[in-house]
Amino acid sequence: MKIPKRLESLFDEGLVDEVVRQLMSGKEATVYMVRSRGEIRCAKVYKEAHQRSFRQSVLYQEGRKVRGSRQARAMGKRTKFGRKEQESVWQSAEVAALYKLADAGVRVPKPYGFFDGVLIMEMVADEYGDAAPRLNDLAFEPEDAVVYHDFLINQIVRMLCAGLVHGDLSEFNVLVGEEGPVIIDLPQAVDAAANHNARMMLERDVANMTAYFAQFAPELHGTQYGKEIWGLFDRGELHPAVVLTGRVAEETASADVDGLMQEIEAVRQEYLERMQYE
Repeated sequence: MKIPKRLESLFDEGLVDEVVRQLMSGKEATVYMVRSRGEIRCAKVYKEAHQRSFRQSVLYQEGRKVRGSRQARAMGKRTKFGRKEQESVWQSAEVAALYKLADAGVRVPKPYGFFDGVLIMEMVADEYGDAAPRLNDLAFEPEDAVVYHDFLINQIVRMLCAGLVHGDLSEFNVLVGEEGPVIIDLPQAVDAAANHNARMMLERDVANMTAYFAQFAPELHGTQYGKEIWGLFDRGELHPAVVLTGRVAEETASADVDGLMQEIEAVRQEYLERMQYE
């Protein structure tokens, strides 16, 4: 096929030998199957900010590091330079996350490099060598749904142990390759310790996975893996081999309403007495 404009410089530099076909176009990027260094790989071409339909980037960028104070000020003022820097931070976040998660044993595509807004990475293939299907394209027997659910919950745990939360995980960004599920689309991954929205995102990621597999295995309804995982993380007890139950202990202590009302009344009386002397 004709070489897309954004891939021309990579072609000229010998980083891409051939563009085989377009694989998909999503809210963040367009992905092509390419031949690179003699291998079939993927080229993920990020869309410009005004072309993206992903509109919650501010939530995800909290806690991300920038190169220096000049860049940080420019990003805060939304100057042209600042917007360019923000785009660079947004795009390079996925590259950094892929390397970090791969080292942590999380099933993600292997990255080969990031060039001019294009990420070259492993193409996840099925048993026939074709591009692997997304999770949402498949149906499962109940027992298989439970196995896949357990595996992906463990992947979420491993990600959190590495300090990251995917932030947008669903059945649409998990590929099922020959060796099992592979998590993709990570430009919005957040630092679990630095982003105040991390807990909400973690619990949402887990809820999305559970809701999908509960279609095939109804017993997954009502499980509370997200709350359990974050509770363990918050207490410093989370590790990749942790055994989860899907349940959390409910708060049983009732509020001391009488004591609270007494405190309120004491404050009120103190206020009235003070007013008498003013």
